[in-house]
Amino acid sequence: MRFISLLAVVMLVATAALSQAAVAQGGETIRFAFWGDPAEFDAYQAVADGFEAANPGYDVEIDYTSGQGDYYRKLATDFAAGDPPDVFLTNYRNFGQYAASGALDPIEPHLNASSVFTMEDFYQEPMDAFRYRGGPVVCMPQNISSLVVYYNVDMFEANGVPLPADGWTWDTFIDAAEALTQDTDGDGVVDQFGVVVEPSMYRMVSFIWGAGGEIVDDLNNPTRLTIDTPEARAGIEAFISLGVMGSNVVPPAEEVAAEGDQDRFMRGGAAMFLQSRRPVPTLREIEGFTWDVAALPVINQASTVLHSDAFCMAAGANETGSAWKFIEYAASEQGQLILAATGRTVPSMISVAESDAFLLGIAPDSGTLTGSPVAAEPLPPASSQVYLENIQVMHRLPSISTWPEVEDAFNAEFDQGFYESVDIDAAIAAAIENAQAALDRSAEEDGV
Repeated sequence: MRFISLLAVVMLVATAALSQAAVAQGGETIRFAFWGDPAEFDAYQAVADGFEAANPGYDVEIDYTSGQGDYYRKLATDFAAGDPPDVFLTNYRNFGQYAASGALDPIEPHLNASSVFTMEDFYQEPMDAFRYRGGPVVCMPQNISSLVVYYNVDMFEANGVPLPADGWTWDTFIDAAEALTQDTDGDGVVDQFGVVVEPSMYRMVSFIWGAGGEIVDDLNNPTRLTIDTPEARAGIEAFISLGVMGSNVVPPAEEVAAEGDQDRFMRGGAAMFLQSRRPVPTLREIEGFTWDVAALPVINQASTVLHSDAFCMAAGANETGSAWKFIEYAASEQGQLILAATGRTVPSMISVAESDAFLLGIAPDSGTLTGSPVAAEPLPPASSQVYLENIQVMHRLPSISTWPEVEDAFNAEFDQGFYESVDIDAAIAAAIENAQAALDRSAEEDGV
């Protein structure tokens, strides 16, 4: 059964499960904003369609932006103009700016009063990530992804390189990347790279933790970056060594500018691709080779970074209860089954994450999460259990109002780290110094 048929089955299951209890309310419109690639658009459109089918009389107005940067600029503009969406998706590293200003209606009271689910039905790691400075849960997390290694199984096997195994080491990872960085056509230019990954703070922090370092002094109330310890420096150095200062197994800057990492991996121009669960719907379009996922290589200890998005309600948007009604559906078993069927998310609801709908991409039968699957073959990745195993070694970043500025300060020092020689100690010192004003301002604004 092809993907679109699987999604249709889940839509029918979800609609049948709720339609008996649906009551028409008449004239309720919920504006829902999000960003993503076409596959992600389809995923969230499916959730909106499922909600409307289960709740006659409600209309979900899709407010979609394709690019992440454009989306967050538009969101900020809408809030500034007093016209925010009723419900919007954001990640935990960005929601703090709205929570700090009182622009959001916290979901915890609604969650506690819900007859659809309880707090205990969800993994607590993403719940904690959407607590502003450790307070009540502000937004409803819909996924619990992590940074993983996508790898081309056929390329590994054709070159006699061992497939990534549980607990594989950094040295083994580098050996594989070097063996698979090749000039395949003999023209003197490398055209197959071992690894593609963005040289950013969000990608690097997993290796800082993996080397035994920390990012900040206090997760909920950070006052300074702590990336100047020997352990943190070792993690940064390891990551940077993928470029010209080490193994040189990543594409040069001009090639990265010409072709995105995901596209390069999909056409067979890279053996490994480091990303979250997000690209899976698009990667499932690959027909030329077999691919799978593995946990990150271990430097000193297994580690990965939380990736989590949540449905947030703008303050005042829930006066009729419609905004929470939509979020409650999207975060319920029915809503999360729809998203799980698309491959886009690692569900935040434990029962759905542990079901065949997520682990195998197979829809459950008769509306249950544990029933016999309908006629469908498992969809890649075969090793989806990796995402759940990663929860045990998962770390998160702070959610303060100015955290995006902190990441910008870090990235300004290291964004060329793969492509030119970098004085790592000087870059660390500059990142700490340049991030301090943002950390101080957030603490001052919140009276910390």
